[in-house]
Amino acid sequence: MSFEENTLLFGGDPTPRIVAIELGETGTVRVYRREKDGATVVDVEPFHPFVWADGDVADLGLENAQRLAGDSKYDWLITVDSWKELISLRNGLKKAGRNFFALSDPVQHYLTATGRTLFKQLPFEELTRMQLEVLSPTGETDLAEASQNHIASIALSDNSGWEELILVDAAKPEESEYAALRRLTAIIKERDPDVIEGHDLFRFDLPCLIARARKAKVKLDWGRGGGFLHSRPSRLQIAEKTIDYPKFTIDGRHFVDTFLLAQFYDVGMRTLTGFERVDVAQHFGFCDSAEVSGLIGKELEREYLTNSERFRSRALCAVHETRAVAELLSPSYFIQAQIFPYNYQDVIVRGNATRINALFLREYLRQRHSIPDLPMIHSFEGGFTAIYFTGIARNVWHCDIASLYPSVMLQFDCFPATDQLQIFRHLLTDLRTFRLEAKANMRAAEKSNDKIRARHFQALQNTFKILINSFYGYLGFAQGHFADFDAAARVTQIGRDLLQKMIAWLNEHGAQVIEVDTDGIYFVPPNASTVGQPSRLPSETGRQDASPTIEKLRKDLAAILPAGIEVEFDEEFDAMFSYKAKNYALLTRDGEVIIKGGALKSRGLEKFQRVFLEEMIKLLMEGKPEAIGDLRDQFQKRIREREMPIDTLMKTDTLQDSLDKYRAKIAGSARNRAAAYELAAASGRKYRPGDQISYYITGNTKKVAAYENAKLASAFDPQNRDENIDYYIAKLDELVKKFSVNIPAPAQAKLL
Repeated sequence: MSFEENTLLFGGDPTPRIVAIELGETGTVRVYRREKDGATVVDVEPFHPFVWADGDVADLGLENAQRLAGDSKYDWLITVDSWKELISLRNGLKKAGRNFFALSDPVQHYLTATGRTLFKQLPFEELTRMQLEVLSPTGETDLAEASQNHIASIALSDNSGWEELILVDAAKPEESEYAALRRLTAIIKERDPDVIEGHDLFRFDLPCLIARARKAKVKLDWGRGGGFLHSRPSRLQIAEKTIDYPKFTIDGRHFVDTFLLAQFYDVGMRTLTGFERVDVAQHFGFCDSAEVSGLIGKELEREYLTNSERFRSRALCAVHETRAVAELLSPSYFIQAQIFPYNYQDVIVRGNATRINALFLREYLRQRHSIPDLPMIHSFEGGFTAIYFTGIARNVWHCDIASLYPSVMLQFDCFPATDQLQIFRHLLTDLRTFRLEAKANMRAAEKSNDKIRARHFQALQNTFKILINSFYGYLGFAQGHFADFDAAARVTQIGRDLLQKMIAWLNEHGAQVIEVDTDGIYFVPPNASTVGQPSRLPSETGRQDASPTIEKLRKDLAAILPAGIEVEFDEEFDAMFSYKAKNYALLTRDGEVIIKGGALKSRGLEKFQRVFLEEMIKLLMEGKPEAIGDLRDQFQKRIREREMPIDTLMKTDTLQDSLDKYRAKIAGSARNRAAAYELAAASGRKYRPGDQISYYITGNTKKVAAYENAKLASAFDPQNRDENIDYYIAKLDELVKKFSVNIPAPAQAKLL
């Protein structure tokens, strides 16, 4: 059976090549499909929204009310014939004091009821994806500033390789901008994209275009049915961050913001140094020329005013990078849109547990089975984390329990008590099997050099991995109808016991455990302890230090664990810098540095500090602490001679409060003044929470108040540099001092 034939995952209706669903006239939806010849067709289908209700509703005189199987709380299903009737029904149930549950999104209603999903039998390569990047004359990404002035260009491309640059003539900006906006709308209608992609699309490009179109009196009727752009305030929680942004929608198309894709990517990887387009593109190696890609401020403005080829390259570079980032980070979400009953752009921003809950609701509806109420919430102890050593360790191995929590759930029957159809067990079992098959297919495609199939199966196996690892989180999800906090507590308890058993065994057999984090252990193997010694590199000692083989150690350790719990020894490292819990750096056998944890890669540091810190830590792990002084001198020299690019010195802050709230906090001594807010207040522009401001520090002494000496990065003039040299050198020295305790005494004496 192919993956797509599994109805638990992909839904029961195989209708192919659906690219969008939109609410239609009363009692209908419009179903857009992309035919194999590239044409787009629209089908008008009947729409029957529904409500799950608690208890017998016969006394309410409702038509189309059906008693559901099972004895869970919501055991009646009421169906109506339009979205308007659904709203009326919900109001009536509230007035009658009845408990009920209803989905809030009409597209999810339709897809849940029909078992349809988007993109079935549609290869990712056949999805028409257009990239859009708006550029202001100075490259300003401050919306409050940029939307007040005419734009400089609109760059467009798509996944077929087509591209077009629409320029606004600086000599006659009003007339030219009007024509540019008209041309943009004509292109979108002509090329008919399913998806429009951009970097910071929601917070900059689309709001800027709307502001300029309103001023120019141009209609942005981009919808497939001629509809206009709509937006509403939205908030997204990504790990510890909250991102406020306007969510834009347009009839029959989807918007994908690679800024958000990068944020989601970094939750798991924690490797990005920043989220600006140029930062993300450089990280993935998609930036052909950092000098062109990062061109901003006065220098960019000069290139624009002279209509130079360099400006054109800068504008097109933006869409090239956005397309490459989207092609890398989108496929997993594309697969998820084939699985979950959501619109494409919605599936991206939904949480993993929310998406899993949608699968349960769809299957319980299909089987006409009652659904439970939301769970009783209570706290429970999480995974096991501990640190046993700080400093430099050499010849470090990493082992973990393969898919710890999924393995525990399946092996020890940790499933939701309310899941009467046992969907949780079936889905988790199938997903583990499917992921192994997808990985095998991916390897076979790679071996035969079939890049398209390899990319498809890579996206598929990655999607299955995300889902598998999300099932434990679902158990403790307060908004999950089948969540079970007692089962979640049992999973973590078993996980802690297994890890502690492994740690005890490793210690008893002469290993030095360095750090443990939920499911993995970093340790120096038996008979190879070089923990804390400033000693030889593995390249100097050879590999004879590691006397036990990986396979023997894995076999011996696995013998103490229950059946079904598998130990993996997945990586070996030349060295590890253990700083504090969940903050460490690793030196791979290939000489690459991997840094984990906010204390070592804080985005509160300017980029030059992050680069210096990474290089300093690498020298420590390579056993070359005496070279840190030279490294520090090189950075100081570049700062003093004004050779550092402004994007490495500047800082980008996100406004968390409105300016009024900021002023109130200052007046009440509830916070200190901050550079980004002071710049925003001084600009006279209407900034909102979630807006970002990039700035650098001017002045002549190292001790200056940043908020009094901050200057917008867009105002930086490379021909008349005014950054505060002493301030930035002092920041470098502070960083060296902070980590000096990890530097051997002889090298430390030369530094401090």
